[in-house]
Parts: sequence; structure tokens; C-alpha cells
Amino acid sequence: MNAAEKHNGSSSADIIVYLVLLAIAGLQIVMAYSYHGGGGRLLGRLLVVAFFQSVIAVMFFMHLRFENRALIISVAVVTLFVLAAMQYSWTDSFRLLDGVPFARLH
Repeated sequence: MNAAEKHNGSSSADIIVYLVLLAIAGLQIVMAYSYHGGGGRLLGRLLVVAFFQSVIAVMFFMHLRFENRALIISVAVVTLFVLAAMQYSWTDSFRLLDGVPFARLH
């Protein structure tokens, strides 16, 4: 049985998931405007909520809930590797401001 046969075509589940995602987005807005603590704590909480929101969106709207678990894990590993590789290049952006380190030794 493939993914098309498992999905019965009803849009009621998609509408419910969409409404849940809208509620989570509203929760994020409320959290951002009503939080009076440190910025680091707020950032951490918002990132956790955004992570769960993205997992719900990917599983339902990209139909990954019907796929094999090994595929989902491999997609997650590759995505995390790409994000980590993108973060590696941030230090090069500071070189544009300061120049190459140890360039003016003489």
C-alpha cells in the first residue's frame, strides 16, 4: 500500500491541522508580547514551540507521516547537517569587517 492509497482524500484532518498551526502561531505572538523575563529564555521557548510547529507541518502537509521511518530519519539528519554547515560560514562574514586575522604582523 503506497502513500496515495493510505490517504483517503478527506480534508477535515488538514483543516484541523491548519487550525492547530494557527493556534500555535497565535501562542507564539502572545508569548512574545507578554513575556517579561530574559531574552534568552524567551528565545529558547519560542524555538521549542517553532520546532514542534514545523514538525506538525512537515508530517501532515508534506505527507511524511505515511513514509518509512528510515526516510524520515535520513531527511532529518541531512537537514541538520546542512544547517550546521551553514552556521560554519558565519565566521567568514566577520572577516569582511575586520580583515584577515594576523595580516598586519609587520
